[in-house]
Amino acid sequence: MTALVRKVLPATAVLVVSALVAVPVAAAQSGADPHARVVTEHGELRDLAPATAGPLDHASAVLMMVSDDGETSVRLQVHGIDRSQAGRRFGAHLHVGPCVAGNGAAAGPHYNTDTLAGRVPPRVDETTEVWLDFTVTAGGTGHAFAAVPFVPQAGDRAIVIHQDPTDEHGVAGPRLACLPVSW
Repeated sequence: MTALVRKVLPATAVLVVSALVAVPVAAAQSGADPHARVVTEHGELRDLAPATAGPLDHASAVLMMVSDDGETSVRLQVHGIDRSQAGRRFGAHLHVGPCVAGNGAAAGPHYNTDTLAGRVPPRVDETTEVWLDFTVTAGGTGHAFAAVPFVPQAGDRAIVIHQDPTDEHGVAGPRLACLPVSW
């Protein structure tokens, strides 16, 4: 197997990520696609609304994307969310642009395969975009999984966490924080 691992995670993060992605990683290692790709990112979330205090101000995240045979599985874990937000649902998506602290617009729109292919009007749903909505636990964590029928193109991208859950039109409100993702 030829896999690209974006970053080496600290041993504790590897244990967390390994538990979350055992099935997708095993699929990528099965030999189905010699070009299978594993991308990992981890770190503190970048604050996109620094002028106001928010529930994600001291949060961090771990992301793993496993692409194999034209499909991608994505897992997101967010830690350090304000515990008073337990039960609240946040929208989160892969965006086409980079994650820049204090500049939510830099992330651009959602990564949408129809838009990138020039389809008008584009479909906006879980088959053309990566939606990673999560609900905050009593422990201040959130977990999300998405499986999409495409492999995102390489680039400097962002996982953006929005104020609201994603609605049927792909809208999730203001951008609160982001995690840089590059491959």
